[in-house]
Amino acid sequence: MNLHVWKDVDYRGRLTRVDYTTKDVEGKPWYKYALVYLPYDYDDKKPYNILYLMHGGGGNPDAWTDCSQIKNALDRAFNEKLAEPFIVVFPTFYSLTPAQARIKGIDASWEDNNVKHFQEEFTNDLVPLIESRFHTYAERDVSEENLKKTRAHRAFGGFSMGGATTWYVFLYHLDIVSEFIPMSGDCWAVQPMGGRLAPDRTADLLAEKVKSLGFTKDDFKLFVGTGSKDAGLTNLEPQLDAMKEKYPEYFEFSEDPAQGNLHFEVKEDAVHAYEEVYHHVWNYMPYLFK
Repeated sequence: MNLHVWKDVDYRGRLTRVDYTTKDVEGKPWYKYALVYLPYDYDDKKPYNILYLMHGGGGNPDAWTDCSQIKNALDRAFNEKLAEPFIVVFPTFYSLTPAQARIKGIDASWEDNNVKHFQEEFTNDLVPLIESRFHTYAERDVSEENLKKTRAHRAFGGFSMGGATTWYVFLYHLDIVSEFIPMSGDCWAVQPMGGRLAPDRTADLLAEKVKSLGFTKDDFKLFVGTGSKDAGLTNLEPQLDAMKEKYPEYFEFSEDPAQGNLHFEVKEDAVHAYEEVYHHVWNYMPYLFK
């Protein structure tokens, strides 16, 4: 789909803010919020698929909408019936202010700890809050059993450190999430930048997760994207190569997003920026929740 020419839309979705309380990395109460995109004419009486979309390092729930045309892309895709309307949630993996650790530069270990800590918040606080308030296929029943039953209607994606978050969600929550859009971010579960520094061990870990749940390649999809001038490319390529070469029974690569369950697109001349990677969300939207 061509997204190079900006185009206005007749019917716009709306953004609403949801505040909630969780726990920080020290177990103390921490007050947070998420932005929720509701498509135009959102009907609280019918169920919607849902995508959780995470920001990159140093960002917040407003980063995607402040730094890219993601909302316009969603509005346009739904207006033009390129995809069935779905809900999008913009959360944050931080439980402390990023500036507290970033004042002297990026601390990879600190970022990684926040991302790992978010995994508890995702299932304990965020998903129950969002899906009990808005009408998803969970039908406001946020029990663990029902979230597992409705996993086919739940996706998670993210940019940069949000991409790393997405791989962690794959490892921690594949039982309740079925589709993933990691953009310009590799899996850090083995070590930071593990996609480049430990690709084989990273592929082993991802495959073992699929096997442990008794899943097959038909039970999930990975829609991966980055740019040809994006630093994320050198981290993602080795990891994806190891996944498809070592475990084709779990990760079936195809250049056609309608085939296989592992897809990888590289946007020509694109750098590490929201205004570049939101194109991947646009390109993959017609294939989500199919």
